[in-house]
Amino acid sequence: MRRPKYLQDSWPTGTCYGCGPANGDGMQIKSRWSDDGESVVAEYMADARYNSGTPGIMYGGTVAGLIDCHSIWTAIAFAYHAENREVGSEPPIMYVTGKLSVAYLKPTPLGETLYLKAWVEGSVGKKTTVQCELGPEGVTTATGVVTAVRINLML
Repeated sequence: MRRPKYLQDSWPTGTCYGCGPANGDGMQIKSRWSDDGESVVAEYMADARYNSGTPGIMYGGTVAGLIDCHSIWTAIAFAYHAENREVGSEPPIMYVTGKLSVAYLKPTPLGETLYLKAWVEGSVGKKTTVQCELGPEGVTTATGVVTAVRINLML
């Protein structure tokens, strides 16, 4: 099965603030399968506009947004995989956030590449639980748990 380099490339008209390729004002995160195919990963470099008010520290809402969008794309990718389908194939698979829980372990720095890693905990279904980690290389500054809810949506 062919996998797009970035999962979001399968939805070029997406306007989500965090991950939409068509949102020029958004963060435009790019998620992809890990090399081992066990998780979905992304890299992100935040600039100073995402400042928390403390110099060099990322705003917590931005951290939550990154975890949220990356986790939803993880649920989508795992669902396509479970159905042995190419990401983006018709009919589209879409999830929305049912619940988001973020644990802020340490301040997340600005001006450094951040790494996100997410995977499905349990089974893929109408409600799918995704675990996510975020932080600069070798450090986890935040973790998240997202309950992703599958919806019927024709794009």
